[in-house]
This record gives sequence, C-alpha cells and structure tokens, in this order.
Amino acid sequence: MKFRNFPQVPFVCYGRGSLNQIGEILEPHRKGDAPFIFFIDNFFNGNQEFISRFPLKGRDEIVFVDVNPHEPSTWQVDALRDDIVKKYGTASGIIGVGGGSVMDIAKAVALMLTNPGSAADYQGWDLVKVPGVFHMAVPTLSGTGAEVSRTAVLIGPEKKLGLNSDFTPMNQVLLDPELIHNVPKNQRFFTGMDNYIHCVESLNGTYLNAFSKAYGQKAEEMCLKAFLGTDEWTEECDDDLMMASWMGGMSIAYSQVGAAHAMSYGLAVVFGVRHGEGCCIAFNQLGEIYPEGVANFHKMIEKWDIDLPKGVCANATEEQMQTMIKVAQGMVPLWENCLGKDWQKIMTPEKMRSLFEKM
Repeated sequence: MKFRNFPQVPFVCYGRGSLNQIGEILEPHRKGDAPFIFFIDNFFNGNQEFISRFPLKGRDEIVFVDVNPHEPSTWQVDALRDDIVKKYGTASGIIGVGGGSVMDIAKAVALMLTNPGSAADYQGWDLVKVPGVFHMAVPTLSGTGAEVSRTAVLIGPEKKLGLNSDFTPMNQVLLDPELIHNVPKNQRFFTGMDNYIHCVESLNGTYLNAFSKAYGQKAEEMCLKAFLGTDEWTEECDDDLMMASWMGGMSIAYSQVGAAHAMSYGLAVVFGVRHGEGCCIAFNQLGEIYPEGVANFHKMIEKWDIDLPKGVCANATEEQMQTMIKVAQGMVPLWENCLGKDWQKIMTPEKMRSLFEKM
C-alpha cells in the first residue's frame, strides 16, 4: 500500500491584530525590485482604513479582484497573470486577501507565473510541475479551507476543477480573527457551512483515517459550538470558526469531501451558484447519506434564520440537466469517498437527476 505524502503550509501567524505584522513577514521574501501583488477582494475597494494596513514598497501593487457574481475562472487567472508579466515580468509574491475565491485566485496566479500555458491546462490532479512564486493568504472569511488546501478551484471552459498539486498550498498564512467579525450573517453562514460540510463528508467517508478524523472531529465540534452554542455572534465564535476552517481543510487534505461538493460543482458550472451556497443547496437534499449532519444543518438554518435558495434547477433544460450530471459524475474521488468503489451502482444518473430536481 502506498501512502500519500502531502505538503502542509510551512508558516502560520495567528492572533488578533496579527495583520499589523504583514510587512515584517513579507520582507524576507522580496526578490530585488519584483513587486508583491496584493489581490484584495473588491468588497474592500474604497475602505481606506483597511487598505492602509497593507504596506507597499517600491513597485508593490494592490489589485482589487471581483469575485461576484461568479466563481473564479481559468480565464480570470490567465488575465491577471498576463497583466503582471506585462507590467513587471514577474512578482516577488502574491498575497490573497479575502475569502476562498480570492485565495484560490492567488494560488493559481502564483503557479501560472512559473508554469506555461493556461490555468485550464492544469485543472486536475498533480499536473503542475514547477513551484510557483511565493504566495500568502490573509482570510477575511472563514470556512472554505482555501488557506490550507492543496487545490485552487476554478471554473474552466469545460469543467469546475481545482489545480490540485503539491505546489498549490500557501507558503504563508496569516490568521487574524478580527478580520471576520463583521461579515454579513448570510455570507458567514454559507462560508461556515462549507467547512461544516467538509467535516461531515470527511468523517462519514470511506477514506477516513485517524489523521483526518482527528482534525475533522475537532472542526465539526467548533462549527456546532459557533452556530448552535450561542445566541449571538461573539469574538469566541470568530476564533472557533477561523480554526475550524483550518482544521476542516486539514481533515479533507488526507481524506476527501463527498456528495454535496460533487453536486455543487454541477450547480456552479450550469447556473453559476457560488460554492458555499451550492454546497448548502445540495447538502439539504442528502439526508439519506448524511442523516445526522443534515439534521444539525437544518437546526442551524432555523437558528440563524437563513433563507436557503430553492428552485434553482426548477427550469433546467435537458441539456443543462445532463451537463450537471456529467460534471458531478466526473468527481470520482469524491463519490468513492462517499459511497465506495461501487458508487456508480448507487448514485446512478437517474438518482442524481432526482436529487438535482429537488434543488
């Protein structure tokens, strides 16, 4: 039997106010006059108080990245890479400041500065052969696990699939719980549920082992504490959610996600549903596979008065339905983790269609 030998993020800075140390952390990684490029979620555009916390030197640049209404794409990554190459030739590093989409873009652009072609050429497992430039994450949302994962998930010309490689994980992560405190309720919920679903899918999967179980159980416990254990969102909730995101990401690193994520990819490709919402929409229909997890999910929806989108697939054409099924079926490792090697006998196209029709 061959065991996976996977990389982890080598440097992590955690603590309230730790964003103030970002200049000190970055300086040793500066390469001559090559700039650091800060990809910051467009949500913060115009927020001078926040933007001023990122110290710029020389040719350093802040680029506001728009991740609404659709998820990050291979062509967006290619365009950002091309702009950097045209202006500067290369970069000392890429810093992603925002949620999972911005962090995934930062990872992908860092890789594409050293690997030829289009990001679409690297959608899959272990196709990236050359390390990228230095890349760092500063999460302002917590739940996706993008800060710790070995993938950068992108919508491509034909599929939604990650750049999964040993070179994808961040070289540095800065976790400052202060940055996630004022996130709007719905956004916090859908992002947090992405992580909760990571845990449920990992802990109930056939790939489960002691490594993924240790991280997954603690992350799930912290999610339940944050979303069910209090009547108001506190600083302790921020701490719990930020660390749950990290540990949930670690759990699936040595395991895998499952049915909700596989089906959410179909929703994203056809209808542009954002990842956190898509996972929730799919998970809501998977009580047969994850009974306890879905029951707790329903309690959390009720407690926080979340309006879960309904009828997303109500008017799907036959072509759209077939595309969703094809995309979801293509996530073979996810289905094997969920249902085992014979998953196709259980999750038939007909069964998949019936689930999509309920979403």
